[in-house]
Amino acid sequence: MATTIPNINGAVVAGIGTGTEISGNATRRSAFSFMPAPSTLSTALRIPTGSLLINSGPSRAGRVDSFLTGFRLSSSSIRSFAAESAGEQAEADSSAQGIENLVIVGSGPAGYTAAIYAARANLKPVVFEGFQVGGVPGGQLMTTTEVENFPGFPDGITGPDLMDRMRRQAERWGGELFQEDVEFIDVKNTPFTVRSSERKIKCHSLIIATGARAQRLRLPREDEFWSRGISACAICDGASPLFKGQVLAVVGGGDTATQEAIYLTKYASHVHLIVRRDQLRASKAMQDRVFNNSNITVHFNTETVDVVSNSKGQMSGILIRTVDCGEESVLEAKGLFYGIGHSPNSKLLEGQVELDSAGYILVKESTAKTSVEGVFAAGDVQDHEWRQAVTAAGSGCLAALSVERYLTSKNLLVEFHQPQAEDDKKELMEKDVQESFDITYAKHKGQYALRKLYHESPRLLCVLYTSPSCGPCRTLKPILSKVIDEFDQHVHFIEIDITEDPEIAEAAEIMGTPCVQFFKNKEMLRTISGVKMKREYRELIRANK
Repeated sequence: MATTIPNINGAVVAGIGTGTEISGNATRRSAFSFMPAPSTLSTALRIPTGSLLINSGPSRAGRVDSFLTGFRLSSSSIRSFAAESAGEQAEADSSAQGIENLVIVGSGPAGYTAAIYAARANLKPVVFEGFQVGGVPGGQLMTTTEVENFPGFPDGITGPDLMDRMRRQAERWGGELFQEDVEFIDVKNTPFTVRSSERKIKCHSLIIATGARAQRLRLPREDEFWSRGISACAICDGASPLFKGQVLAVVGGGDTATQEAIYLTKYASHVHLIVRRDQLRASKAMQDRVFNNSNITVHFNTETVDVVSNSKGQMSGILIRTVDCGEESVLEAKGLFYGIGHSPNSKLLEGQVELDSAGYILVKESTAKTSVEGVFAAGDVQDHEWRQAVTAAGSGCLAALSVERYLTSKNLLVEFHQPQAEDDKKELMEKDVQESFDITYAKHKGQYALRKLYHESPRLLCVLYTSPSCGPCRTLKPILSKVIDEFDQHVHFIEIDITEDPEIAEAAEIMGTPCVQFFKNKEMLRTISGVKMKREYRELIRANK
């Protein structure tokens, strides 16, 4: 089930899954014991499941070596061999000094756009996308369904798809992207210092694109029912068996809340939209969609007091109060989703750059410049008014161009020319069926593979439950894929799309995505909800392989 917590490293973020973990002998069970074993194993060839792999970019140590194997000259000029050699030496010296041109903290439209522009300017930016502190790399759009107002997509595009494209574009031009949380920033001393959970980097310039985090209501029983009925990510959790066919509620009156309410009508029998004010703050287009949807009931002048449960300890309703007269009543609902605003992720810069009273970074008018020379801000961390994907992308562009101009004026810029980009060779990951199943492969998809491996594989089973519109799922897939590659002879990986195989998800009691379950010899070892760091999955596999 999704949560929303501060993210100083991802852009505007809402809703990474960080639900509770279930472990220990008390929860060991055979979730799939009802499953009959599939028919005789077929060894027919199947398409290798390479689609989960993500290239995190060439290492800094390999830069000089890359010039020995060839590189593409800038399209804007043709340099002589002597000039090329001099440029290579300058790059080698820069790497030896360990000072980068630019570090971008955050992702989303602002961070990725800044990375694209900086990489195309041969700055070789280092990008910390964030990981778990507050959400998923890619920002709030990773938990957004249809984006219909981003230029260039007349038929609309999902938020995760848009962010995937921006991310690939930044990588293609030479940006180094790390799915890591930044834990420390020092801009009082030059060069600046940025320390993540796994590395420490010195840099001449810095772009802060950490966005804003979704807020929580802090209801009395919120923690008790978080991931058990309360969520901050409708597209992550709306398709789970817990909510399918149930009455659900959304709190909020802006675009986020209205969009979640509309999305939930795909799965819920009815959706209540609880609005504290006497009108919606959402765009006119979103308001029209809500009012024209017979499966949505809007409750104006109503505030959420708490959630209530039945005798089985399950969420059964929401205690609401009428703002005008204070009358309280219980609204029947099996799930409650938040869409109530954001707070800027600027904590790591407190006391170092100027912030406004709400914590947003102050920038000089019509620029990305902060109060500290060489430090720039982009996206929602400095925009408390518009908060749109396209304005965030524009500010990311402005920040990157400002960085290039700043480094040039200070004679600090060292260009890193990119090798010729190769076309991505993606391998499809098809759903396993009897005719294409091959037990020698480590990675599989679909319930046939799960049933077959559950009954016949002597290896540890790693089952990942996903849903098509789940942004955090897209973050977890490459993480798990890399870990599985390390143990490919000792583990079988199976991806289950809960919309394609809902009966499997229901039998496994999946309440939200992403979720990972580990099995050995038909016995459940552990359930891990949300996205964790690679070492947690690695340690579990190593202990049980």
